[in-house]
Amino acid sequence: MPEIAGDWLKAVGAEFKKPYYKQLYEFVKAEYGRYVVYPPSGDIFNALHLTPLKSVKVVILGQDPYHEPGQAHGLSFSVPKGAVIPPSLRNIYKELHDDLGCYIPDNGYLKKWADEGVLLLNSVLTVRSGAAASHQNKGWETFTDAIIKAVNDEDRPVVYMLWGRYAKNKAAFLNNKKQLILQAAHPSPLSANNGFFGCRHFSACNEFLKENGIEPIDWQIENIRI
Repeated sequence: MPEIAGDWLKAVGAEFKKPYYKQLYEFVKAEYGRYVVYPPSGDIFNALHLTPLKSVKVVILGQDPYHEPGQAHGLSFSVPKGAVIPPSLRNIYKELHDDLGCYIPDNGYLKKWADEGVLLLNSVLTVRSGAAASHQNKGWETFTDAIIKAVNDEDRPVVYMLWGRYAKNKAAFLNNKKQLILQAAHPSPLSANNGFFGCRHFSACNEFLKENGIEPIDWQIENIRI
């Protein structure tokens, strides 16, 4: 697995020395040796590499990486340029259109959000090809909880977007009074009509950031093809 550097290393580096992480490391190493695993090993920590702790304004929490070829690249809900936009992301774009008037782009590449301070974090950072949830309960959840707790410990405003029951469970240890927790149904086609559509999280997030003197997020993902 690649290394973590910068302020994330200071915040969560102690996790690497714990028994659970050593077991996780050996498990993940063996999986990459025996199977096709996503994302590519160099992309596992992309969310941290692209969004330093000091830059985090928003946390959007996913569960697992995409498990089909050419999709996962280390950012929750995002896919590389040229990949088909997944259904959940299409629904996120629809809500963005209805909430902020953003046009629906021709791609699902969300690096712009990461660069703007949106931590696109999955709770589980790897998955075996074609086998959803295959790397759950191996230790990743403990590690990513440490990441979320590090954000919670920041003495400044941050917005959490917790979509779906799995993500909402993380609210139990988010206790920073300076930070905002937004919760809604998951944007999956199976649940988006149960409270994701109409949640207006993106405008609520930007209003909170502006009220606290922080530059809001430009949520518009631009078209790649003209």
